[in-house]
Amino acid sequence: MPSTREIRRRIRSVKNISKVTKAMETVAAAKMRKAQQQVLMTRPYAEKSREVLAYLARLRASAAPEQPLLQQRPINKVALLLITGDRGLAGAYNANVIREAMNRVDELEEEGKQVSVVTVGAKGRDFMLRHGPPLHAVFTGLSDRPSANDVAPIAQVLIDAFVNEDFDAVYIVATKFVNTMRQEPDVSQLLPIRPAAPEHPMAADYIFEPSPQAILGEVLRGLTELQILQAVYEAMASEQSARMVAMRNATESANELIGELTLSYNKARQEAITKELLDIVGGSSALQQAA
Repeated sequence: MPSTREIRRRIRSVKNISKVTKAMETVAAAKMRKAQQQVLMTRPYAEKSREVLAYLARLRASAAPEQPLLQQRPINKVALLLITGDRGLAGAYNANVIREAMNRVDELEEEGKQVSVVTVGAKGRDFMLRHGPPLHAVFTGLSDRPSANDVAPIAQVLIDAFVNEDFDAVYIVATKFVNTMRQEPDVSQLLPIRPAAPEHPMAADYIFEPSPQAILGEVLRGLTELQILQAVYEAMASEQSARMVAMRNATESANELIGELTLSYNKARQEAITKELLDIVGGSSALQQAA
């Protein structure tokens, strides 16, 4: 059994760790509340904009085929936009989304596709540099509350690469926020914009002013950028939720360990006292027999 001094040292160490994890839990909880409010406020608008994109993709008679973001072509080269965190200590958050991305990479490579990755977050970048397909671009250091200006360079890289036919399709691999205890890795197609049947029949065509090319070009790019921004919001809310839960579990585990170590310390201390008493009694008996 370890000595009482060693056990006291371990208790002090675990208490210090418990204080750190408790502080990190508090910080993550504050960030999580803000991130959850952000994602819940913007989600309806993002979902409606996705419907608008799918609706616009059906406007074939209004010069929509001239829009590069609507072009459907044989898929040979694919880009994955992988969104992870810059830091760890968030439980299985980063590992789950990276695993989902690698599963998608394996599926595409088995189909003979050429895959490249655009990473948002240091954890995804570091993993892909060691084990993944080639990196096309890397983005790190996003703020806790990103805006459209923060994700504009990401959208520009992906849109330009798609328009220049560097990629035939672009997918987003990110974590979808469900609730504080549940976050799900998700893969969704970003480009080309897929047409979908709306709930209500649409008119045969529309008249655009000043022109279909000008209006559709701006709208398609803006709404595509919005999809990326919403994916970042979902990922950040998921990351802060996962980090808060992980730090809470770490704090509880540390407190349990402190209790076990305290019990061990008391047992070791009691054993040491018992040995000292036995030595005293033994010495006294020896003195009486010698007398």
